[in-house]
Amino acid sequence: HLLQVLKPKIPIKRMVFHEITQHAIEEALKACRDVDFRLVQAQEARRVLDRLVGYTLSPLLWKKIAYGLSAGRVQSAGLRLIVERERERMAFKSAQYWDLLANLAKSKKDFEARLFSVQGKRVATGKDFDPATGKLSVGREAVVLDENKAQTLQESLNSEEWTVASVEEKSNTSRPAAPFITSTLQQEANRKLGLSARDTMRLAQALYENGLITYMRTDSTLLSQEGIRGARAAVQKLYGEEYLSSEVRQFKSKSKSAQEAHEAIRPSGDFFTPPKQTDLSGKELQLYDLIWKRAVASQMAEAKSLTMSVRIKAADCEFACSGNRIVFPGFLRAYVEGSDDPESALENREVILPDLKVGDKVDLKKIQVQSHETKPPARYTEASLVQTLEKEGIGRPSTYASIISTILERKYIQKQGKALVPTLTGFAVVQFLEKHFHQLVDYRFTSKMEESLDEIASGEQQLLPYLKSFYLGKEGLSPQVEEKEKNIDPETSRSIEISNLKGFEVRIGRYGPYIVKSGSEDSQQKASLPEDIAPADLCTENLEELIELQKKGPQSMGNHPESGLPIYSLLGRYGPYVQLGEVTDDNPKPKRASIPKNINPKELTLEHAIQLLSLPRKLGLHPETQKTISAGLGRFGPYVVHEKDFRSLKKEDDLFTIDLKRALELLSEEKKGRRGAKLLKELGNHPKDEKPVAIYEGKFGPYIKHGRVNASIPKEQKPEEVNLELALELLAKKKKK
Repeated sequence: HLLQVLKPKIPIKRMVFHEITQHAIEEALKACRDVDFRLVQAQEARRVLDRLVGYTLSPLLWKKIAYGLSAGRVQSAGLRLIVERERERMAFKSAQYWDLLANLAKSKKDFEARLFSVQGKRVATGKDFDPATGKLSVGREAVVLDENKAQTLQESLNSEEWTVASVEEKSNTSRPAAPFITSTLQQEANRKLGLSARDTMRLAQALYENGLITYMRTDSTLLSQEGIRGARAAVQKLYGEEYLSSEVRQFKSKSKSAQEAHEAIRPSGDFFTPPKQTDLSGKELQLYDLIWKRAVASQMAEAKSLTMSVRIKAADCEFACSGNRIVFPGFLRAYVEGSDDPESALENREVILPDLKVGDKVDLKKIQVQSHETKPPARYTEASLVQTLEKEGIGRPSTYASIISTILERKYIQKQGKALVPTLTGFAVVQFLEKHFHQLVDYRFTSKMEESLDEIASGEQQLLPYLKSFYLGKEGLSPQVEEKEKNIDPETSRSIEISNLKGFEVRIGRYGPYIVKSGSEDSQQKASLPEDIAPADLCTENLEELIELQKKGPQSMGNHPESGLPIYSLLGRYGPYVQLGEVTDDNPKPKRASIPKNINPKELTLEHAIQLLSLPRKLGLHPETQKTISAGLGRFGPYVVHEKDFRSLKKEDDLFTIDLKRALELLSEEKKGRRGAKLLKELGNHPKDEKPVAIYEGKFGPYIKHGRVNASIPKEQKPEEVNLELALELLAKKKKK
């Protein structure tokens, strides 16, 4: 872009580097190249494709479902993965089965063994059941124990002799994982540090800019010669020669489209600065520590272990147990996947059995009957979704974080703990695209599109012919939309098909999702649904209850001791809440308070409802301004506030007991704006809506913020000299623009 705008008359070269160190920059200056316009075209093609899809389909979603919805090229395919997993959970039928766990002993050492077979037939475990029927899968030869059979066996085995029937020993060798690439870093940071994909990339960007790690957007697992030297030197210094792999270890990328010009994510330079020798702290330190350990472990010796599989016979039953002993920890001494403490993880990996030989008698100390229930497929977490996106070829490493954050921001999915749960709106969007534009959410089609973009980058395909074919071709997006738009029924598009709901329809309305009793448009047969309810959690019984509540109208929990007004527990668009009094012409907006998510509305007591309605609590006056400080509960949780200056309460703080002293401590902490922007100066309130106007330091410099409007401060203007009057002018210009 600079080349196109500046049109320089002097020779121009492109500089390429993957780490910000003196050596890397000097080497990059020696090996400059021309701008690769094939790469430029691939990037432009990706951007144009995304806009063609978004700008063409989004207005259609507004007309046919609800205003404000949007569709994206890769986001929609990612969303479909999450919706399909939810459908699997809806279709799931649980199965219950029983087994026995024996506590045994030999030479005063206790160990456990689980029932493996009865009369030579294997006992069924969870994997033997069909998730769609809850019954034993066709072709599985296994004995299903119910509670009675299990108890009968338990009683009969108490008096039997227990003998070792077989012992198998096997040596195992395990190799370390490859150094991180973008996707594996996001997965491991989510599993170990609880970081979102976006936060991982933000922190990694800071580490890269500070010269601590190599470039973090990569799908290559290769290490440069410098990286190999750094990793092997760290192993020798910290763990000794015996822990160093006998040969240099390189890892081949699984992705055929991996950009091998990049290398894996590792500490920069040929000396890997140990985490403790950096000035890092908090999550930045934890992420660097993770990258450092994984890179170092990749050049360490294999771990060696010995596994023992034992069968123990009692009457016509056979019990199984297994042990694992680490002979040589190798790379596990530095890095264990899925654990933050390698030393304790090594202990957890070891299960030491007593010395057992065929024919040995063992003592039964206790035998218990255990019941099990098969579990539905787990919902995606950010880690497992990134893994699947990579496997299916949806998006590139640099786009995984934006795919997840986009569908979260659009409220197509929500987080429950670490799980990603589709909202009913997300369900409606996927259903619409599947019915009318199936190829856009087809995983293979999306993956093939990525391959075509890679072909543009390599020069095998031309930019304009590809885009014209996609958008204007015979089967292109534009003619498809034109042809189908007339035949798409908005009412059908707003109805969500949920297979396990009999007698009800779920619809998307102007004010969010709601249910209707099948065949009825009577307002008494409708009820709103909270936006954050998981589709798989909807069941006929709960919906019947909602309809009944709608018919009865609000039911009073009791009267407020001071006002004498009735208190109601209600369900609205944003979830359950309590209300003081009824909506009348004289009182169109009665006092309301959200019921916290950790409280079941059915278990809410009158006393707690009164407490919630007492919010916000006045804690006292600020010693400097003499203005009130209050504690309250908002949509995003409990907070303290002073003159529209909000701070969230910490986990250890209690909304109903927090005092003025603690509130002042919280208010004295530095305020963070959206995405970590730092507050520089508060200018006052806007004269039209009384909302605060302030200056923040953002990623691209200082800017003025008022509600959702952000206005840049001109370069010639010093932020400290900007007053409210000038800020209002700049905001007005931005709005007009």
